[in-house]
Amino acid sequence: MRIPPRAARLGAAAAVLSALLVGGTVSATTANAVPVPTATAHAVPAFAASVGSICHSALPPEADDTLGLIAKGGPYPYSQDGTVFSNREGVLPDQPSGYYHEYTVKTPGSSTRGARRIVTGEQRQEDYYTSDHYATFDLIDFGC
Repeated sequence: MRIPPRAARLGAAAAVLSALLVGGTVSATTANAVPVPTATAHAVPAFAASVGSICHSALPPEADDTLGLIAKGGPYPYSQDGTVFSNREGVLPDQPSGYYHEYTVKTPGSSTRGARRIVTGEQRQEDYYTSDHYATFDLIDFGC
């Protein structure tokens, strides 16, 4: 079962802003698509190389379970779920402390929490998925 996206999702304006922040370009024909940064003469932020995008439909089914729990406000299976994600790795865009929160995406057959997480950014309502314990992130695209 697919859950509806949270109330306020990144729209075309946010996609344009995102592209501009990472030094990319966006044309009128791609304003609703996920922007692909292009090479520029200035330094690209460190997070730009590690943050991609993923279609909601391409997520593992356990990610949908986690998104459903987030939408309901819990209860969560692990005590760490819902805690502040401090972005120590610097992979996600820099935000004030407390902006990001992390949630476990269960890994079938794992006796631990595993490496999969969803990290939410509450102010802008973005959701990121990582399958490699914060090494890389994909912004979840609920439009595909």
